[in-house]
Amino acid sequence: DFVNAILDAKEKQDYGLIAENIPYLKYLGLTVEPDEKVGMIFHIPENKKFTGNPVLPALHGGVVGAFMESAALIHLIINQEVERLPKIITFTTDYLRSARVTDLYAEAFITKPGRRVVNIRVRAWQEDRSKPVATANANFLVSE
Repeated sequence: DFVNAILDAKEKQDYGLIAENIPYLKYLGLTVEPDEKVGMIFHIPENKKFTGNPVLPALHGGVVGAFMESAALIHLIINQEVERLPKIITFTTDYLRSARVTDLYAEAFITKPGRRVVNIRVRAWQEDRSKPVATANANFLVSE
């Protein structure tokens, strides 16, 4: 299952195992790469089937949002002790500019680690890390 795949990847420190075991992440082509600055970077490669607006062309907003939500959840499970799958309370996405149909990256930060609720910020970008295409704020329930 999802949590066990992530916990196994965490134990082996091989985050590539995550996408291999979760069908939607495998469909997206999501990878998790180590990063000295923030610990890990999430990535989905260019894929024309994720085009939402062919006129621009731009990635579908749902793909961007789902990618960022997945990054938040994986980051939480890897960086905090959890015994069960955290439940999402809220997930708010701010789309700052059109995401072109090219590689998309994200980083996540725990802004408030709590015993019951954890708050996470996510930032997604394309070529330039300092120019995000979207940001998100997520709250997860980690214990009842």
